[in-house]
Amino acid sequence: MSEVPATSLKPEEKTFGMLAHLLGIFTGFIGALVIWLIKKDESPWVEKQAKEALNFQISIAIYFFVAFLLTFIIIGAILMPLIYVFDLVFCIIATVKANNGEEYSYPLCIRFIK
Repeated sequence: MSEVPATSLKPEEKTFGMLAHLLGIFTGFIGALVIWLIKKDESPWVEKQAKEALNFQISIAIYFFVAFLLTFIIIGAILMPLIYVFDLVFCIIATVKANNGEEYSYPLCIRFIK
């Protein structure tokens, strides 16, 4: 999929792209999933942003699960807050980028949905 210039994006597309990333902070992968399912046929840019956010939130859920399992050997108790801060920081960065009409790829993201 080619990169869409930010000037050709409608304000609605920027808003939905931004929401796909921002909702991850509050709803995990559910918000990005809903936006992806609703908007995937309407805007390729929103679809790409929602898939990126969805993949990241699924990855974060897996990281939290592994950290939870590791709480029994104390390491998870240290990892869980770090994962939360990692999620928060990169969701905010992605939200700002999407609001500016820029594409963003999360670090340490497993691409389940291509």
